[in-house]
Amino acid sequence: MNKATLDKALDLVFYKLMHLEAPDASMDKGTSHEDHEKGLIARDFGIEEWDWPQGVGLYGFLELQKARKNTDYDEFLMNWIKRNREFGLPSKNINTSAPFLTLFDLICRYDLPELEQMCVEHANWLVYELPRTTDGGFEHMTSAIGDRNGVGRHPEQLWVDTLFMAVLFLGKMGAKYNNPVWLNEAVHQYLLHIEYLYEKRTGLVYHGWNFLENGNFGGIFWCRGNSWFTYGAPAFLAAVGNSISDCDRRFIHTAWKHQVDALLKLQSPEGLWHTVLDDESSYLESSGSGAIAAGILLGVRSGLLDECYAEAGMKAVEGLLGQIDKDGTVLGVSAGTSAGYDADHYKNIMIMPMAYGQSLTALALIEGLYFAE
Repeated sequence: MNKATLDKALDLVFYKLMHLEAPDASMDKGTSHEDHEKGLIARDFGIEEWDWPQGVGLYGFLELQKARKNTDYDEFLMNWIKRNREFGLPSKNINTSAPFLTLFDLICRYDLPELEQMCVEHANWLVYELPRTTDGGFEHMTSAIGDRNGVGRHPEQLWVDTLFMAVLFLGKMGAKYNNPVWLNEAVHQYLLHIEYLYEKRTGLVYHGWNFLENGNFGGIFWCRGNSWFTYGAPAFLAAVGNSISDCDRRFIHTAWKHQVDALLKLQSPEGLWHTVLDDESSYLESSGSGAIAAGILLGVRSGLLDECYAEAGMKAVEGLLGQIDKDGTVLGVSAGTSAGYDADHYKNIMIMPMAYGQSLTALALIEGLYFAE
């Protein structure tokens, strides 16, 4: 595998990401609860909405620019933020925190006081106003379906998605501003999510925990859910650096490495992972596989894993190249997925082109650039 092949694929993937189209929001009125449970939610599609699929999508541009040492996509990112601010931002929740990763990157590189103030206010909102679960966890609150100004409450529920959508941003803010309140809260959320979602017997993580039921929903090991931890943990540790204690760093690192070791045992011959990790009858899923591969390679690159782990990461990169259509569409991407009570819930999620699917696949290819010849 060579860098030229990866660069060509990345150009295709990001061109498609910039031009992803979304259906009219009225689609939600014509779809049923069953459709929503399968991932057919209007706000999730395309690149224009201020929500988690698009926020994760934009994150890929940031990492590509770092790898290429350029700012080629800054104009696109600035215009995206400008359009959304003019249109009006949606409700504050966990999922609408994801675009703040892009704002954070921009305020680190440019003098943008208005965006900086937005980041400060959102970090404070996460710490002081976001609803909490038992033990002080971030409730995984989302945008309401069909109402971007409303919220979808999940009382007393922790979801692993939160670690990437909100906690990574909060950790970055805490480290940048040397703010112990933000930093301590970010670390607390990481440790709390590990406590309730990490399964010691396997080393994998569950999608969520419900304090009202004292259980992990169906106890399913979901691919993309695990990938939020596989990529999120090394990204978080890189972001906070020595701003957190050595014991906290080692605790997160150890749990993460056990998860990586467990994932390697479940990697398919094609290099990817099944959407239900331990169910070979479930389809191979690209977005989760992309983030897992990216997390493994980032771990090697940052010294958290031995060099020998790169082989599995690059095997996944090779498999993901085969999932990219000639127009740059990443195939095999599962749509938005709520916490479910059985494997069929995850296996029946619609497979659709999504902004996060483009980006998470691209993250693997970007990390692959550091190892390719």
